[in-house]
Amino acid sequence: MQWVCSALMSKDREQRARGPESSYRVYRSGSKGITRPDRPAAATDAGREAGKGRSGGRSTGSPYSRYHSRPRGLIARLRAESDWEILQRESARPRGKAPVAPDTRPWWRRWTWKRGLIAVVTAVLSWVLLSTVLFLISAQIHVGDLPAGAGSQLTGAGPILTSPNTVLILGLDNRPTSGSGSKEPGSNYSEADANTDSIMLWRIGDGVSRRLSIPRDTLVDIPGVGFEKINAAWSDGGPALALKVIKQFTGLEINHLIVVDLANFPKFINDIGGVTVTTPRICSQIAGGVADGGFTLDLSPGSHHLNGLQALILARTRDNSCNTAYTDLNREAMQQEIMNGIKSQLFSLPAFLHLPWAAWDAPGVIQTDMGGLTLMQLFIASEIGGSAPASLLTESSSSYDGSDVLLPNQANVKQQVAKLLNG
Repeated sequence: MQWVCSALMSKDREQRARGPESSYRVYRSGSKGITRPDRPAAATDAGREAGKGRSGGRSTGSPYSRYHSRPRGLIARLRAESDWEILQRESARPRGKAPVAPDTRPWWRRWTWKRGLIAVVTAVLSWVLLSTVLFLISAQIHVGDLPAGAGSQLTGAGPILTSPNTVLILGLDNRPTSGSGSKEPGSNYSEADANTDSIMLWRIGDGVSRRLSIPRDTLVDIPGVGFEKINAAWSDGGPALALKVIKQFTGLEINHLIVVDLANFPKFINDIGGVTVTTPRICSQIAGGVADGGFTLDLSPGSHHLNGLQALILARTRDNSCNTAYTDLNREAMQQEIMNGIKSQLFSLPAFLHLPWAAWDAPGVIQTDMGGLTLMQLFIASEIGGSAPASLLTESSSSYDGSDVLLPNQANVKQQVAKLLNG
């Protein structure tokens, strides 16, 4: 027993002489293994020398390696994650998939209905985008074509998509200097001396689309001139006087003006693939017919798909030898029918296939105060508002100063104008 106690006391003295045993492992820079403070100094020096050998003899000045934590990202900062939580989250991420061998099948075997649908939608959107860009560029080019003086008679209004606007559409009877109609006998080639062959008021915007045509032979009092047909106001004093007379006659404020260029009208109709209209029996001989350098149109009652030139002849037809009761009022109704046909044709397949050409030519068909974006709103609003039935003034035939005229009924004018504004 005495021997056991003596052994324990001897071991305790040895332990106190060495000092407390470290509970930590110390990793030395470049060492092959781990050392502890109770290891011999020779072993520690050997490890240090071995580390120098692997690092090419460079010494960092410290026997220990330094380990830096990775920068913490925004997500980690927002989550207030510790370094340990970040390590756990990143280690839980799925490893990258093994590379897939390329599909060597022909393209038609790799084609699926989803890929086909995506390709079709992309092509359609690209075609529409191209047409829109061309339309805006063309409209910007032609924005200054409106005859001088017209702007002074126009009243500002809100955007057409969100507020109703009153648009005046005028078709002049001057003829082009070349192409179809250029050799028509008795043609007037000057826009300044032209008469307004067509006069149409269009109430459009905010879901509304209503139209009212004013016959060209309507007898009115033109300021500074006296009583004349309303279509003579343009040649008497230009677009400003024409607008002033129409405003005075109807009591309406006019927000925008569109002057149709009849020379380019057939080209635009052809661009969209023609136009479908329903007509009565038509036997038209304009300026003596084709034999005398004019135009001829012969249509049976029913629906017809017309090209640009045929649509123009129909819009101009006043004298119908197949129906002597056909008057200027019928002509105004046919013009509105053509407008409805154009709207319907714009969403047909032929129109879509020729959409960039139609978009480029459309602004050249008209002269207007509206820029590209406003015209785009006009077209969209017309589709939202739908096709309006023909609305005409009720007038009686008479004569004045040796000419056939139409006498307006003022009560009917007020009624039709109220209908145009309020439906």
